[in-house]
This record gives sequence, structure tokens and C-alpha cells, in this order.
Amino acid sequence: MFTSVPGARLYWKLEGRDGAPALVLLNSIGTDMDLWDAVLPHLRDRFALLRIDTRGHGASTAEPGDFSMATLADDVLAVADAAGLGSFALAGVSLGGMIGMELALRAPTRVTKLVPVCTSATMDSASWNDRIAKVRGAKVQGGGMAAIADLAMGRFLSDRAEPALYETVRRQLLTMDAQGYAGCGAAIRDMALADRIAGIACPTLVVTGTRDTSTPLEGHGEHLVSRIPGAAHVALEAAHLAPLEAPEALAAALVSFLES
Repeated sequence: MFTSVPGARLYWKLEGRDGAPALVLLNSIGTDMDLWDAVLPHLRDRFALLRIDTRGHGASTAEPGDFSMATLADDVLAVADAAGLGSFALAGVSLGGMIGMELALRAPTRVTKLVPVCTSATMDSASWNDRIAKVRGAKVQGGGMAAIADLAMGRFLSDRAEPALYETVRRQLLTMDAQGYAGCGAAIRDMALADRIAGIACPTLVVTGTRDTSTPLEGHGEHLVSRIPGAAHVALEAAHLAPLEAPEALAAALVSFLES
């Protein structure tokens, strides 16, 4: 299904059990809803699952420009409305977790439970500015995404990932819309969450990866755990894209938390 919003056309899928508690699943920057494929078999019988390609990612198109975290959060609400979901739990990886935190603050009556996965409330703005400039300005074979592919892949997966999985993720990254990546990169660069997450009122489970070099527990996850009231924490044996490296463990953590 597609839903049109100002500046974008958003692709989404609703599956799982009709009438079951709703769970929204959001992707990281540089991936799409397929990020959750290996986790879905463990969730379909328990939840109504809404997956959304973030604007400028996957099948979701977007006009070029800088996006904001507020805009990306509003995108989720627009799709949830189109899918007929009033309230829902939300799990998001990296950028998806940031969007989830913004959404929990902007629409507290809509988000029942929150699971930020391998994410942070603050990132180094200078490094993101550099990454955005490379993507928008690179004139190399393969387009702008080729300029940051090695950097991103070094963070996405650990050396324990299967070579076929690595190649699949890299191929997807190289073929994605460079302007969409840059726009979402600007949302990460400019996000203002660190001083606000103490206002998140819903039950929250922070998931970190023991092999995540992008948003590890130290300096990132620990701040979410300490600042979000009552937040619980679970660590998985995974790098940044935990749904790919630890799908069963992540699914178990989600089920345990969401059904408690």
C-alpha cells in the first residue's frame, strides 16, 4: 500500500493477525522494511505488524532536501491512520528508534510501548554532515551511495555475518536513493532528543548490540536507559543491524516485553 504525505509517497505493509495488538516496525537509514524479514515469522501469530519504508528508502519516494525527525514521526502517524491503527507498540532500528522516540514524545497517546534498537538520542553532527556531503556530491561510479558504502557496511554488520547476507545488504545500500539517504541523514544530524527523552512516558525496552560500533551501550544505549523513566535493557550478540544478526533473540526480547 502507498500513502501520500507532503513531499513523499510512503510504502507500507500490514500483516500478521487481525485484531491482535499492533506493532510498528521501522528500518534503519540505508535499509528498508526487509530488514525485519527474519524476525517476522516469530511475530506474525502474535501481532498485527505494520512495516513502513522510511521516506526516501525502499519503495517510499521523497522530494530532495533535508528531512526532520518530526517529519519522519508524522509520516508514521499518517501511515498508522491509513492502516486503521489507533495505538500501537513500536520497535525501530537506529534511525527507526530515533523516529520512535520522537513519536513517543509527540504523540504519547498513540505509542503504547517503545523498543529502540541499536540507536541513540545524539550522534556526532560533524561526521553526519560529512557523510551527507559525500552522498550528495560524489561523482563516482555507482553514484553517491558508493562514497559511503564501505563506512556504512563496516558498522551495519560484524565479521560473523554470512558473506551472502553482507553482499545483499551492500547491494541494497548501493542502489538506494542517495537523496533519500541524505535527507534522513540530516534528520539524524539535527535531531534534538537527548534533552527530551526523560519525557517519554510509555514502557521502554532499550536493545543494544554487543558488536555494535555505531551506537554501543557505552555512550549511547546507556544514556537511553538512564534517562528514559523506567527503561529496561537487553543486550544481544549482534552488530548495528540486530534483526539480521540476531533475529530469534530480538524476537524473543520483543515478545517478552510486549506481552508482559
